[in-house]
Amino acid sequence: MIKKLRIKLIATSMVSLFLVLFVIGGIVGIINHKKIVADADRILDILEENDGTFPRMEPREKTDDPHGMSAEIPYESRYFSVLYDANGTIILTDTSKIASVDTETAVNYASKVWNKKSEEGFQDNYRYRMYSSNGNVRIIFLDCRRQLNNFHNFLLTTFSVSGVGLLSVFILMLSLSARIVKPFSDNYEKQKRFITDAGHELKTPLTIIDADAEILEMDFGENEWLQDIQAQTSRLADLTNALVMLSRMEEGVSRDTKIEFPLSDIVEEVCHTFQAPAKVHQINLDNKIEPLISMNGDEKAIRGLITILLDNAVKYTNENGTLSLALEKKKNRIYLSVFNTTESISKEQISHLFDQFYRTDASRNSQTGGYGLGLSIAAATVESHHGKISAETKDEKSLKITVVFPT
Repeated sequence: MIKKLRIKLIATSMVSLFLVLFVIGGIVGIINHKKIVADADRILDILEENDGTFPRMEPREKTDDPHGMSAEIPYESRYFSVLYDANGTIILTDTSKIASVDTETAVNYASKVWNKKSEEGFQDNYRYRMYSSNGNVRIIFLDCRRQLNNFHNFLLTTFSVSGVGLLSVFILMLSLSARIVKPFSDNYEKQKRFITDAGHELKTPLTIIDADAEILEMDFGENEWLQDIQAQTSRLADLTNALVMLSRMEEGVSRDTKIEFPLSDIVEEVCHTFQAPAKVHQINLDNKIEPLISMNGDEKAIRGLITILLDNAVKYTNENGTLSLALEKKKNRIYLSVFNTTESISKEQISHLFDQFYRTDASRNSQTGGYGLGLSIAAATVESHHGKISAETKDEKSLKITVVFPT
C-alpha cells in the first residue's frame, strides 16, 4: 500500500508538472507564432497596397509610417510575386527582391497556391497573400524563414529545458518521496501492528469469558443472559479474526504460501456449498465454470475470497432472485464474476462497497449479520495476488463483482 502511495505521489507530481510546462510552452509558442503571422501580414498589407512593392519613403516620413513598421523593413524583407490574368495565365514574375528563388521556383510556388484557391497562408517558409489587382490576380510571397527558424529553435529549447527540468524533478521525487510518505508509512505499520497485537491480546480474555459462560451454564442451566454472553463473545471473536485477516492480506501474500492449485475445482466446490443456503432463501443459483483453470497463489486465501463473494451475494439477493457465478480464462487473464439481483443498490453505494465496515443497507444489518469487512478482505486478497476487483450496477437492481487475476 505504501509503495503504491509513493508511486501515485511521484506519478501525480510528474503529470502535474508536465501539464503545467506543456501548457506554458504551448501558450508562449502560440503567442510567438501569432506575432510572426501578424508581422508578416502587416508587411503583406503594405505590399498589397503598392502592387507588390514597398513605397518610397522620404527621410522625414520614415517615422510616420501608418502601419507602424520600421523604416528598415523594406531593406530587410525578402519577397517575390507572380501575376496571373483572369484566365489563370502567368503574365509576370518578379523575383528581384530575393536571391534564393528563381523564376521557375516562383512559378511552382504560385501554382500550388493557385490550385489551393486560398487567399493567404503558409507555403513552406513563405507567407503568401493572393488578391485581385486591376482585373488580374497577384500572389505575393514573403520569406519568413528566419522568423520561423527562430520560432522552431525557441520551441526546441523550451521543451528541451522542460524535459531536463522534468527529469531533475523526477530524480528529486525518487529521493524525497520516501521521506514524504514516511509518516504515513509509520502510521500504517503501527496500525497494522496494533490490529495484530490487539487481536492476539483479545483472544485470551474472549476464550476465558466463553469458557466461564459454559461453566455457569453447566452450574445454573441455560438462560438468555448466558446465551447473550456467548453470542456476543463469538461475534467479537469473529470480528477480531476478520481484522487480523484483513491486516495480513494487506501485507501481501508471501512467496512461501504461493502454490499452483486447480482454481476451477475450488470454485466449483465452494459454489456447491452455497446451494443449500441459496435454496433456503429461495434464490436461483447457477454457475458457468470453465474447467482446468489453475492459478498460482494462496489457495486458502482464494477459497476465502470466493466464499466472501458468494456469502455477500446470498445475503443481499432478493427473494426469488438470481445469483450466478462465472469463471473463465481469456488470453493471459482469469475472470471470476459473481452476479446477483437485489432490492436496490445505487451507483453511489458501489463506490464504497470495498470500504471497511461499510454496509449497503443499514436497516438489514440484523438480518444479514456481518461487520462490513468481507468485501474489504476480498479486495485485499485480490490486491495481494496482483489482481483487480470492481463492482458495477446497470439498473440499480443488480450487482456484479468482477475479479481479474493475471496468469
